[in-house]
Amino acid sequence: MEDLYAALKRYWGYDSFRPMQERIIQSLLAGNDAAVVMPTGGGKSLCYQLPALAMGQTVVVVSPLIALMQDQVAQLGDMGIPAALLNSSQGAEEQRSVMRAAAQGAFRLLYLSPERLARQDTIGWLQSLPLAFFAIDEAHCISEWGHEFRPEYRQLSSLRRHFPDKPIAAFTASATQRVRHDILEQLQLRQPHKYIASFHRANLRYIVHQCEKGSHQSRLLTAVRAYPGESVIVYAPTIASVDQTVDFFAERKIPAVPYHGQMETASRRRNQERWMNDEVRVLVGTIAFGLGINKPAVRAVIHTSLPKSIEQYYQEAGRAGRDGLPADCLLLWQPKDTGLLAYFIGLLNDREEKERAWQRYHAVRHFAEGAICRHLQICTHFGQTPKWQRCEMCDVCGNIPEWLKIPAEETLAVTKKRRPSRTDDRFLSSVSPPAPPEMPAPQYAAEGRGGLLPSADRDLVDFFKEWRRRTAQAAAVPAYVVLSDAALEDLCRKQPSSLRELLGVIGIGERKAELYGRDILANFEAFRSGARAAAREVAQVSPAEETIRLLAEGKSFEEVAQIRGRQLSTVVNLVADLVEKGRLEYRIEWVGEENHRQAEEAVHRLGSQWLKPLRDALPPEITWEQIRLVVAYVRRAAARV
Repeated sequence: MEDLYAALKRYWGYDSFRPMQERIIQSLLAGNDAAVVMPTGGGKSLCYQLPALAMGQTVVVVSPLIALMQDQVAQLGDMGIPAALLNSSQGAEEQRSVMRAAAQGAFRLLYLSPERLARQDTIGWLQSLPLAFFAIDEAHCISEWGHEFRPEYRQLSSLRRHFPDKPIAAFTASATQRVRHDILEQLQLRQPHKYIASFHRANLRYIVHQCEKGSHQSRLLTAVRAYPGESVIVYAPTIASVDQTVDFFAERKIPAVPYHGQMETASRRRNQERWMNDEVRVLVGTIAFGLGINKPAVRAVIHTSLPKSIEQYYQEAGRAGRDGLPADCLLLWQPKDTGLLAYFIGLLNDREEKERAWQRYHAVRHFAEGAICRHLQICTHFGQTPKWQRCEMCDVCGNIPEWLKIPAEETLAVTKKRRPSRTDDRFLSSVSPPAPPEMPAPQYAAEGRGGLLPSADRDLVDFFKEWRRRTAQAAAVPAYVVLSDAALEDLCRKQPSSLRELLGVIGIGERKAELYGRDILANFEAFRSGARAAAREVAQVSPAEETIRLLAEGKSFEEVAQIRGRQLSTVVNLVADLVEKGRLEYRIEWVGEENHRQAEEAVHRLGSQWLKPLRDALPPEITWEQIRLVVAYVRRAAARV
């Protein structure tokens, strides 16, 4: 045990283990199978990384995402632990090089995708390696009852047959009792040691709010502005809504980046890196922005619609507050969300899969509509029976942010009246400006980082955030790989003056001290001499102005969509809004004279409130987009009268 604690301090920079970590590590060192359910941020990766280091053999980690593998390998390398990954993103020679080194026992951890592990040549090669055990990350993906079932994970059931003498450890953050049983059965775990941590994330405040008609956008805007200078994730249900939300923020001088499955891989990766490295504080994504997002200091996760399951919500909301500090999980939903969920369920063909989807649907509706403590509902959903009935950290228990207590129409009026702020049109990377003077200070501001770390000089923290960003960019790694926010806060509170004192900072082991120590000490000296973090300008182009300019240049809607990296429907909706507001003149050639005539007649006959009756009444060759444009034309004409 002395050796384990020494390694924990030397490589990870920690003096003690988190709850359950030590017992899990001991199980794996003793050669047992293990099933571990530990919430996001609970420290699952240490449970297989430290044994790999202690055993001096190779642990094969099965991970579903290339980006997650890359970040983990970069982080381990930064700590001085030899690790590698093997996947299709590498060239043939690089793959051969990794395989040769692995055969010689060069790596303590080797990351593979489930698809790679299913290949027969991979199995044969692995059987020649000095393996310690297999660690299956995101193990809930193996179960059809899980919310993120992946067929390729099912092939992992062959591991026991190919490697009968090697322990298997399964790790997940979100698995119900049924999914846990499925994991044990599929992986054929032998008398596994089971570790199920509490699903109660006490530092998270759950807020579920049903938005009235027309108030959803104003609530979302107010919510994002309640966390100035902090990292925020906004989850939207569709690709179109992601694009529209990003444009909505951009028009209001809030820089945000999109993330969804139909983006080019390079663009998606770049946007994730910009957000991970604090270049942009708001990321708007679909559920494609999912597994493996490892940014500790996310102060809010905002869902703009009902998720498809409690498991999905718990996992996505759980990306807030991974540093253990207070964070908010906001669910701003509308009654129409239930129709969207039902529509997607209707598209399923498999009868059993559809039945499982309906069960998840009813559970998440009960979660949103029920007047039962949110934390209690989540815990009981996952099979935990807490001894308490009230958490005091959710809206049902009365813990509601001040901005949500104001009627939506008043928050919108305040938003329109407030004076332009420098913090709206540039992202001050390390400055946390106060809330607008007209709005009550959010409750988070009173209970957040300052309350837990009262002696950390904010200017000093800002200065070191800027240093961390530069260092991460130079190494092409996420900022948290250099130093976590918790480590950075502890660094600024203790203000070490020597390398020996630097080793007393949480999260700084010998390797990090060797890599960054002199630079850190030099930065303390620079700060004492008057150096401060500089505000960084972020180019913020108005989506409306850019679209108007491109159309004036003769670009088609399709060309505008391609140039702006948006869906065609997103561009057309924006153009329609501009027409309705009188900022852009309607052009009949967008629709065609005959299509315009028919659509306009239908609008006058059926009204313009809903598009579906118009769609049903018009010929199929008239598109949704054309109908939307004609509706905008009619509404604008009526407004002029």
